[in-house]
Amino acid sequence: MDQFLQTGLGITLLIVAQSLLVIAFVMISLLFLVYGDRKVWAAVQMRRGPNVVGAWGILQSVADALKYVVKEIVVPAGADRAVFFLAPMLSFVLAILMWAVIPFSDGWVLSNINVAILFVFAISSLEVYGVIMGGWASNSKYPFLGSLRSAAQMISYEVSLGLIIIGIIISTGSMNFSAIVEAQRGDFGLFNWYWLPHFPMVFLFFISALAETNRPPFDLPEAESELVAGFMVEYSSTPYLLFMAGEYIAIFLMCALMSLLFFGGWLSPIPGLPDGVLWMVGKMTFFFIMFAMVKAIVPRYRYDQLMRIGWKVFLPLSLGWVVLVSFLAKFEILGGFWARWVIGG
Repeated sequence: MDQFLQTGLGITLLIVAQSLLVIAFVMISLLFLVYGDRKVWAAVQMRRGPNVVGAWGILQSVADALKYVVKEIVVPAGADRAVFFLAPMLSFVLAILMWAVIPFSDGWVLSNINVAILFVFAISSLEVYGVIMGGWASNSKYPFLGSLRSAAQMISYEVSLGLIIIGIIISTGSMNFSAIVEAQRGDFGLFNWYWLPHFPMVFLFFISALAETNRPPFDLPEAESELVAGFMVEYSSTPYLLFMAGEYIAIFLMCALMSLLFFGGWLSPIPGLPDGVLWMVGKMTFFFIMFAMVKAIVPRYRYDQLMRIGWKVFLPLSLGWVVLVSFLAKFEILGGFWARWVIGG
């Protein structure tokens, strides 16, 4: 068997199997994420939420997905059919593709490349095209305006996310996610994690992730004041489902990035307890609950407020933090607290 896995066919089959395993985890998680999202909103609003289909309503997400699949696909008159169908597929595939470099535990990663952060940012930047294509191909003014709003919003907060991550890269000396997690290993458990040396940026990253994924209170592209769904207003059935699935997968990816960059990934918070994939999944689930809580509690921002925060507040703060961390790492302040590449050799 070992000899077969070393052949070209064996390596190909192994890569395919590992890829399908990651996709299966993401898609199964998606069903529970939507269910958990709705349960959190219901709890905040003091109602039951999904509770009919399956035990405790746990199969409600499956029923909703099937409902979308069996519905008729309506294509607007005058729409560019090729681009119209390509846009949701592009958004979904790109969201899945980023999981190729996300490690779930030591060695549990599909592609352990040294420029994993650049890969994630390159793919996430391409997601803007799916949004713009969907709005433009619909041959309608409302979805096109919604796509432009969404693109401007995603680009604005991507800049802040990039600068925040540059601070992590400076502290670690690597763009590999596994190296970033290992740099947070220490004798003090959770107090060795990057949330402490990069404490102010944890909040900026979380808020920027909300805006990057069009989550409330920054879901302005959906334009609820206009009673339309933004760039998705002309979509129905499976194409609409692909857009929504891509959005939730991107949200879950941001939860994974929060866990890896600031909260030790698969590392145990308590010294002595074993590390492992359960810590990673648990942290991702916790941050998703925080995403759901924000949606249920925080009122929606105006679009001018959203853009002002991104360019006039988050951009200067994150840029200033990069300069500060560079200084602290260069001169090894507090014994290399911000320079783990010195500690790790």
